[in-house]
Amino acid sequence: MNAKRGSPRTLAAKVVQRVVAEKYSLNQVLPEVLESAVPRDRALIQELSYGTLRWLPRLSGLTALLLHKTFKEKDRDVTAVLQVALYQLLYTQLADHAVVNEAVESSRALGKPWAAPVLNAALRRFLRERDVLLRDLDQNPVSRFACPAWLLEKLQHDWPEDWETIVNAGNERPPMWLRVNTARITRDDYARQLRDTGVESTKSDRSPVALCLGQPLNIHELPGFDEGLVSVQDVSAQLAAEVLNVEHERQRVLDVCAAPGGKTAHLLERHGSLDLVAIDLDADRLIRVTENLDRLGLAARVKAGDALEPRDWWDGQAFDRILLDAPCSATGVIRRHPDIKVLRRACDIPALAARQQDILEAVWPLLAPGGMLVYATCSVLREENDEVMAAFTAKGADRESMVIEAEWGRAGRFGRQLLPGDGEGDGFYYARLRKTP
Repeated sequence: MNAKRGSPRTLAAKVVQRVVAEKYSLNQVLPEVLESAVPRDRALIQELSYGTLRWLPRLSGLTALLLHKTFKEKDRDVTAVLQVALYQLLYTQLADHAVVNEAVESSRALGKPWAAPVLNAALRRFLRERDVLLRDLDQNPVSRFACPAWLLEKLQHDWPEDWETIVNAGNERPPMWLRVNTARITRDDYARQLRDTGVESTKSDRSPVALCLGQPLNIHELPGFDEGLVSVQDVSAQLAAEVLNVEHERQRVLDVCAAPGGKTAHLLERHGSLDLVAIDLDADRLIRVTENLDRLGLAARVKAGDALEPRDWWDGQAFDRILLDAPCSATGVIRRHPDIKVLRRACDIPALAARQQDILEAVWPLLAPGGMLVYATCSVLREENDEVMAAFTAKGADRESMVIEAEWGRAGRFGRQLLPGDGEGDGFYYARLRKTP
């Protein structure tokens, strides 16, 4: 794909089409497009790609109302053009006529001029009948809440009083949270540096090192970012270091599924001399871990390895602490990764829960007697959280659940659940287990 050929709307439509039709993630598709696009267009391409995917269940329902028949499989790029245009008409301040004209031109840029009159007619009909169409659209909960049916069902089951808040939070633009490296600078001093550059920020009571920016910034515009004064990390993710409760510098710590390294770095910022091993299955993603540690002036033993096969990377010495940031559905961070609405399926959840159990079983023998394991996910589904803990603790007498005393989140049977829209941060789950002697 040559991103230099085409308007930002056309390029955003190509991104959406590849996510929907080819099941690529935004992280796989978008960076290539942004890198080769004209610099002034990059912010708009990103906004249109993220926004269209965020509202895609709603936009898909609207597309079905507007078209007499759906486009063929090979013309999904035209469908994406229509959906990008509808996103602009519904959720941006762009002039209606400009959006319609751009959509028509995009069909020609894709080499499909036959679609121009179809798109023109569909968009003009939307502008004429907007109120009636949206009223009809809202009769379907999937369209109304822009949430896949399977996820709506699970959220309504797990959180009957909170599901609507969770769903609405997933449709918001995410805030930009920072983690101040207090080994180098205090949070208050860094907030002053931000103010000196005209950027306002607010503190969090959840994390003593967290600041939320009033408006997102490019990371390299952050004062001292390249020098390691600050990192980008959601406030809910910052709680992992607190829950792990490392007691002294000599403790031996394992960070499982560590990439991209935010939690690894936070642990070392708090305890610079830890004997810390960070492993991840994806060697390419571990490059990010090493880059982050180098930028912050921190050191850990970073290893590519499968958590299910510790014998391939473990030296035989037991760990005092294990942090398992388990692979999960990521249903707590949809506002940051709206492509989850497209890529995730109901059948994925039992498979993920089984994998979470397998990883727990594989790394538990690496924990020293009296040691602590923290199980973390960015999921809001009980099947991946408390139910995983219930099944795991039932399998061995040496697995003691430890209460997490905190003011944040909601207490479950085993861990604490943070819900998106319930306070400041993303949806996260934390549980703490002790290996009894």
